[in-house]
Amino acid sequence: MSIEVKSVSYVYMEGTPFESKALDNVSLSIQEGDFFLIVGSTGSGKSTLLQLLNALLIPTSGKVVVDGIDTGIKDSRHEVRKKVGMVFQYPEDQFFEDSVYNEIAFGPKNVGVEPENVKRLVKWSCEMVGIEYDNLRDVYPFDLSGGERRKVAIASILAMKPSYLALDEPLAGLDPVSRRELLARLRDIRESGTTVIIVTHDVGEVVAEANKMIVLDRGRVVAQGSPQDIFARLYYDGGNLGIDFPVTLKIADAVRKRCGVDIPFPIFDLHRLALEIAGVLNK
Repeated sequence: MSIEVKSVSYVYMEGTPFESKALDNVSLSIQEGDFFLIVGSTGSGKSTLLQLLNALLIPTSGKVVVDGIDTGIKDSRHEVRKKVGMVFQYPEDQFFEDSVYNEIAFGPKNVGVEPENVKRLVKWSCEMVGIEYDNLRDVYPFDLSGGERRKVAIASILAMKPSYLALDEPLAGLDPVSRRELLARLRDIRESGTTVIIVTHDVGEVVAEANKMIVLDRGRVVAQGSPQDIFARLYYDGGNLGIDFPVTLKIADAVRKRCGVDIPFPIFDLHRLALEIAGVLNK
């Protein structure tokens, strides 16, 4: 099971004076069980690529194939969208139901799931994202905190049991505590068997969870592989490709230069970095 993007280009408003190429000959492979990052600066084509994975957009050229289904075939797109659940940036702006329960239950109800199974799916998705079902089920979604609203939005997609969960800037606008909690929940979701795909311009804490990433620049893939390999190459080559280095890499670099000690590189987990620094100082 995988998503294969094969030599894909996408042009907005093709054939008009406002034509703009968002993606140029992009290829990548997302395997079942991946925690996959799509990163790049603003305007690099990240969100366009994410919408192509869900068949909300169709390639101008090339192919996107989801578990063997070509998104270019019109009759297959409904099945693709069931497989790839999409959570947009600030998804809570799209809430329209009067309670947390009804918001999460909307998708399953809409496809004809039996009421008892709907309730089971709602409870399961609440548990996966850390929503207290009994306390919050009847609450109006807009009365929740920003972090809780984001969880409800993700739960509403999880209730449809997608194979892939694709999120556009899921940590945007959240405070540090909510960011860490949501990341922990996304880790649990991946461990439950759902492949997680995240678009972000700020790798920050997210990179510690990822096993694969690509970097986009002006619609082209300029780096692809494990986060460790990509950031090591960027560090030693002196480049950044329009993305900022995680704070752990900056700290490790500062300690290495100022203290003349050898800190393993790259390290994305802050706790592990602290242990490495303590170990060096103790020696």
